[in-house]
Amino acid sequence: MVEWKEKMDNVKMKNLQEIFEVDKPIIGMVHLIPLPGAPGYDFYGMDAIIEKALADAKALEEGGVDGLMVENMWDHPYYVGEDVPPEEMTSQAVVAREVIKNTNLPTGINVIHNGGKVTLSIAVASGAKFVRICLLAGARVWDTGEFDHGCAAELLRLRKHLGAEHIKIFADVDKKHSVPFPGIDLETHILWTKRYLADALIVSGKLTGWAPELEKVKKAKEFAGDTPVLVGSGTTAANVKDFLKYADGIIAGTDLKKDGINENPVDVSRVKKYMQAVKKVRKK
Repeated sequence: MVEWKEKMDNVKMKNLQEIFEVDKPIIGMVHLIPLPGAPGYDFYGMDAIIEKALADAKALEEGGVDGLMVENMWDHPYYVGEDVPPEEMTSQAVVAREVIKNTNLPTGINVIHNGGKVTLSIAVASGAKFVRICLLAGARVWDTGEFDHGCAAELLRLRKHLGAEHIKIFADVDKKHSVPFPGIDLETHILWTKRYLADALIVSGKLTGWAPELEKVKKAKEFAGDTPVLVGSGTTAANVKDFLKYADGIIAGTDLKKDGINENPVDVSRVKKYMQAVKKVRKK
């Protein structure tokens, strides 16, 4: 193999254990309350946002998850791509840094919808180990009504420029809250996303808290080959064993909240129940 190609390939993560050090890792979501500038923000200040984020992060850690992801969940209606305003981007970076400083779990960043360069910038500033990129390749229409396209060219160049190739890219395929451009089926989207150096792929349902069809996850893993596949929505303590038959990991949010309601704080007892189900799968 030619030297330059070998170096490019070596940047790509080989498996999820490189980050999480366990088989079938579970990444718990730290859903931030509305950040400055968002319609739901009620001028409570950064200390209140940090306090709630740390409470959720520590509850997830106590419950036994293997990693965290800090997301601007309640900044909706969402901006798309690089339109994320600076006040929200910088606020998320500040909170993410505090989460990383105060926990011992590998942490990632997600910015809705598809803030590619914004997401990477927050990861660099906060010290995160990975990013969730909603649309690395292909084209989709978001629930905002906006047409969007993959951000691989800009994202990979920026990552190289910043000396940040240690930050791994977890990329969605057939992302929730959106529909594909006609003709882009699941297999095509996976092939394109792998080609543009995604370290792992994420499969989700139609909306937050909705599970994908089990057959969709199975097919995604078949198409992905040796690239790890995570389920990105809708898993519960009751169904996680079924999804982990095919998926290499899970990103969990709604089921870990009090009463299973997404806007509620994380419930340690629900996290422990979820992780007990995961541990049974790992033993097998």
